[in-house]
Amino acid sequence: MRTFFIIAQMILSVALTAALLLQVKGGGLGGILGQSDTVYRTRRGVEKTLFQITIVLIVLFLVISLVMLKVAVD
Repeated sequence: MRTFFIIAQMILSVALTAALLLQVKGGGLGGILGQSDTVYRTRRGVEKTLFQITIVLIVLFLVISLVMLKVAVD
């Protein structure tokens, strides 16, 4: 059972890293070309889905970590 949690945590960590690296940061080159980088914009489409997937992956990673801690203590 512990091996399952270790493998699941490794897979989640790789998926979480990939999801974080795929997210768009700020305004990109807009600040260099004179555009305001303080403009508020909402997440739409793929960006919103990727953000939600990232949240789910974080929660799953946390839950599996806590379960592994509980199993190790018992």
